[in-house]
Amino acid sequence: MTAPDTDTFGFIVNDLARIIRAEMDRRATDAGLGLTTGEGRVLLNVRRTGAIRQNLLAERLGIEAMTLSGVLDRLEGKGYVERQADPADRRAKLITLTEAGNAVVTGIEPITAAIRADAASGIDADDWQRLLAALRTARDNLIAVRSEALSSEGAAA
Repeated sequence: MTAPDTDTFGFIVNDLARIIRAEMDRRATDAGLGLTTGEGRVLLNVRRTGAIRQNLLAERLGIEAMTLSGVLDRLEGKGYVERQADPADRRAKLITLTEAGNAVVTGIEPITAAIRADAASGIDADDWQRLLAALRTARDNLIAVRSEALSSEGAAA
């Protein structure tokens, strides 16, 4: 039996994601931020989107609503986010960053920039941009396939 080829697309992307998470955790700890990678992802996404419904944020992050709820409980306890009733639907909760949350994101951004710079080290700038474009296309392709499959499942039900 031969060993699986670990230099395939899926293995490489998975390895990169795992290494990035571990490096983010290490650097955030070294910087004294007191955040997990998951908490940082939530804060960065809320900063990027502005006020966002909790269910849409979970979908955007690709995590279960209950998982996000636990992360938000911790972030709210630290004073980094607030949950407010959505004026358009009082049953829904909008997530917003607090001033303290914005300050923490300001501390995260140089760490993420340094990780990207380390990853791109030794790669020609044009090649790096082509790599990012190719990865975005691969992501979009898989999102389209998944959406189509989910649509077909819904139509069959």
